[in-house]
Amino acid sequence: MEVKMYNEPIFLEPVFQERIWGGQKLKTQFNYDIPFEQTGEAWVISAHPNGPSVIKNGPLAGKTLLDAWNDHGELFHKREDDDNAYPLLVKILDAADDLSVQVHPDDQFAREVEKVPYGKTECWYVLSAEEGAELILGHHAETQEELDEMINNGKWDQLLRRVPVKAGDFVYVPSGTVHAIGRGIVILEIQQSSDITYRVYDYERTDAAGNKRELHLERAKQVTMIPHQDIALDQTEHNKEGLEIKKLVEETYFSVYHWNLYGEASVTKDWDFLQVSVIAGEAKITVDGNDFEIEKGSHFIIPATVEEFKIFGNAELVVSHS
Repeated sequence: MEVKMYNEPIFLEPVFQERIWGGQKLKTQFNYDIPFEQTGEAWVISAHPNGPSVIKNGPLAGKTLLDAWNDHGELFHKREDDDNAYPLLVKILDAADDLSVQVHPDDQFAREVEKVPYGKTECWYVLSAEEGAELILGHHAETQEELDEMINNGKWDQLLRRVPVKAGDFVYVPSGTVHAIGRGIVILEIQQSSDITYRVYDYERTDAAGNKRELHLERAKQVTMIPHQDIALDQTEHNKEGLEIKKLVEETYFSVYHWNLYGEASVTKDWDFLQVSVIAGEAKITVDGNDFEIEKGSHFIIPATVEEFKIFGNAELVVSHS
């Protein structure tokens, strides 16, 4: 199939994941038809084998994003000699209960030990948070010995660093950061396309069969950043016609921006491909004179074959690229 002149956004269907800590907010906040009572995650832009998104429109309708990446690399400026996986994964998470305390490896550890292409650096845009909601971000251990002793003796209140959050907050979580999303928080997560998690603590809870979930303490100790360091972000803002653009993070694996659209703007491509998640409002994308309606809960990719587009409406969007 020839898609080199693909001249429209690539809209994607979410893939839902059941989680012990999940809830119903993906339905109540985004009107998604969720399949589980405890729906924890919507993988909204995914080419990961554990949950690839299905393309909704255009010549590749019915194919997965993974199919498109493998068979139509021109949509992403993928080089012919590039055998890496699709680089990013975008999710919405509904934490009706606390997520486990966990840590992710970097690329080198993931490749050498797990034999997968990517470790996991991620970031979170807080979509909603109940009053008093908190994240765990980092720890208070100063040395490896202190970390090991606190973990081995279950000194979780002493070890873990808690951070209050509210809607609109942005959190950068590089690999090696001990972290957990707290109950009552819904986030949009942009991450490397990796599904490796080392679970450190799970509140002694059990599943429906009475079983505790597996912990991965030895590998977690190996990959944890000691001491914890907060990374300073160079966040900047500028206006482009009817579009306020705030750079949230720009680093090795991804760049992420918040767009506040309050009118009309023309956008010229300066990326290989752009991932877009609409988190509020509604708007219209125009490509080559063709209009595409978007609204809260829409997720799509502007492929490399689209050089420019117009966007009109009143909406908030989180956009990202590798």
